[in-house]
Amino acid sequence: MSAPGRSQALMPKPFKGEGTPVSGVLQSSADGQVAMNIHKTAARALLVLAALVGPALAWSADAPEASASAAVAAAASAPAAASAPASRASQQGTEYTEKGADTCNECHDAESSDNNWQYAAIFHGKHGQRNNPRAPFGPGGLQCEACHGPGAHHAGKGYSKKLSINSFKPDSHYSVEYRNQACLACHENQNRNAWHTGAHERAGLACTDCHKIHQERDKVRERATQAQVCEGCHKQQRADFDRPSAHPVRQGRLVCTDCHQPHGTSNPSMLVGATINQTCYSCHAEKRGPLLWEHAPVAEDCTLCHRAHGSVRPTLLVQSQPLLCQQCHSVAGHPSVARTAAGLPGGAAGPSVFLLAGACTNCHTQVHGSNHPSGSKLLR
Repeated sequence: MSAPGRSQALMPKPFKGEGTPVSGVLQSSADGQVAMNIHKTAARALLVLAALVGPALAWSADAPEASASAAVAAAASAPAAASAPASRASQQGTEYTEKGADTCNECHDAESSDNNWQYAAIFHGKHGQRNNPRAPFGPGGLQCEACHGPGAHHAGKGYSKKLSINSFKPDSHYSVEYRNQACLACHENQNRNAWHTGAHERAGLACTDCHKIHQERDKVRERATQAQVCEGCHKQQRADFDRPSAHPVRQGRLVCTDCHQPHGTSNPSMLVGATINQTCYSCHAEKRGPLLWEHAPVAEDCTLCHRAHGSVRPTLLVQSQPLLCQQCHSVAGHPSVARTAAGLPGGAAGPSVFLLAGACTNCHTQVHGSNHPSGSKLLR
């Protein structure tokens, strides 16, 4: 005899409604029909709601989806951009030479010297000092390869001489930013921490475009020759310094870096002072004030009346007197008449002493301001 539990488990299960009265079956079927109708109505309502709300939801989701895709693209491109310098640097390898500068001098000797590179000239500067621990040739330094990078591939065979070293030349396969990193690794101090804000960085200049390390004297650091380097690009300023009235740059009494910070600054025109006037006051301290009677343009901006580099008019003026003064000062209420070109030699009115012999400053001698109690008109 089989066990009761097993026989019960093998017995077929009754169908739903089996053993139930007929009235109960009919009631159940009616309830199912009502439930089915409710479900159909709810489904139709959901479809209508989806048709109305769906476009709005899709539109609102577009922006996050677009921003998310942009973020994914940016994240994907970031490693590629970060690895770009590394991939360029890997062309020259990571192996250093065994003998350092002695290996380099086997090819880069006195016979290969030119205007930009002079054999042994580096030992006349700070970079070649053997007792300076901060110098490339100091104790424990990598010598030539401290700046030019690993040179084993460059000195060996089977590699391109140009592509296997950081030559710092304008035609180098390395970018300007990559070449400057070798310099800024040591020289990024207070005077160079704003390089990214200056016009020289925006123009894509490299450090070696101005500085020449493999020369006995770096011309841009010598006061006698600095202007020659700067004027190689700044042609207009070179012409201004040749004008009759100019700052004494040609005479060597003033250099470009007395007024400008070439390594970048947030000041206008890369000036060493926060404003134009503060830069001018470093030499022209007598114009600083405060004065009892001030001339408004003097306190506002020196370049309203003067050209900074040079002019064909006396005292670096932007225009001759009294035409310069009459740009602001009307003749109304003044015992004089407006001066025009008619008062020049050959003009309709004949030569005028007010145009040819000092003009306004014949009387208003204290044009930059006065401390005299009666100097309200800048006459004394």
